[in-house]
Amino acid sequence: MPHLTSTTAGTTGAGTGAGVRTALGIPGYAHPLVAPAQWAELARPGTPVDWVVLDVAAGPGSRPDPHCLEAVTRLRAAGVRVLGHLDLGHGARDFGYLLSDAHRHLDWYRVDGFLLDRCPDERAALPEVRRVITTLRALGDTAHIVLGHGRHPHPGYAENADQLVTFSGSWSDYRWSQVAEWTADYPPDRFCHFVHSVPRGHLDEALRIARWQGAATIYFTDRTDRGGRVDPWETMPGYWDDIVSRVGTGVSE
Repeated sequence: MPHLTSTTAGTTGAGTGAGVRTALGIPGYAHPLVAPAQWAELARPGTPVDWVVLDVAAGPGSRPDPHCLEAVTRLRAAGVRVLGHLDLGHGARDFGYLLSDAHRHLDWYRVDGFLLDRCPDERAALPEVRRVITTLRALGDTAHIVLGHGRHPHPGYAENADQLVTFSGSWSDYRWSQVAEWTADYPPDRFCHFVHSVPRGHLDEALRIARWQGAATIYFTDRTDRGGRVDPWETMPGYWDDIVSRVGTGVSE
């Protein structure tokens, strides 16, 4: 299994498993009206959740949704951060539309930050993404910003956001994945991995890969994308209790 072999990392960088506090980042479940029990589960005391993404309708929706507001209020009372979903469209979304969506997320749901989904990853797009991030931070200086690249971007992006999603995909790709060497210069809490189609029997292996590659925020599920026809993140994994237990207590290295 190929992994980062650089020796430039410190004891908390990529390529090490020691001292990493792993937590769950939830990419966004189905609407709370459709999946009320799943949203309620996220607010259960002791659940190791770093943050939850709120995606009402490819963003904040066209009007305030009382069901979403109730779910967000419950999460916030439990001390869980809620991030508004903003779709950058790989750099094609108009800046004004993005800003309008951000304002609605803040005005209606008082989100604690944003996941910038489908974020471009090339160097040429970095100035525009930096502009978006700077504007979002001006709206709320404590906003937690996660860039949803889904793969390793140009390293300059790591200087602008709180976290980067550097893997989003299937278990068949993840188990043979390699981490970019530049990530060794940053602590694990800067990186997130989202992996679908992970069999229950490989859950410990998946957690070891995340720790070895230096990603402290993870989401693993046995749900599949059925060849790209469905969203594998919309429902809780069948082994939810198992993953909560493993993330909360650690896994043998």
